[in-house]
Formats: sequence, C-alpha cells, structure tokens
Amino acid sequence: MGTLLERAFAEASKLPEADQDNLAVWILDELVSERRWQEAFANSGDQLAQLADEAATEWREGRTEALDPDKL
Repeated sequence: MGTLLERAFAEASKLPEADQDNLAVWILDELVSERRWQEAFANSGDQLAQLADEAATEWREGRTEALDPDKL
C-alpha cells in the first residue's frame, strides 16, 4: 500500500464508525465503477473505430456542421 493511501486510511480511522462505513461504501462503489469503465473501453475499440470512420466519412461528404458551444 502506498504512503498516501496509508495516510488517508489513518485519517479515515479517526472518523465516527458510521462515517467510516459511508466512506468504505463510496470507495468500493468507485472501484467497481472504474472496473466497469475499463472493461467497457477495453471491449469497445472496434466499435469506436467504426464510429470514427463513419464520422470522418460524414465530414468529408459535407454532412456535418460546426458546433457552436454558445448555442447549446
């Protein structure tokens, strides 16, 4: 375990038990979420490449328009 994480856990151990439990639930949920995102991106390379190709084709064919963030 890294020094910073050890420090964070040491500080968290000073919290009331209910706050420690809430923090633990949040950390575990974040880890699960991160794992899902990593798996989703790892398995989407071909699909993302296809979407990029389609977007490039639409741009070359003049079927796109510039995005004005002020008009969103």
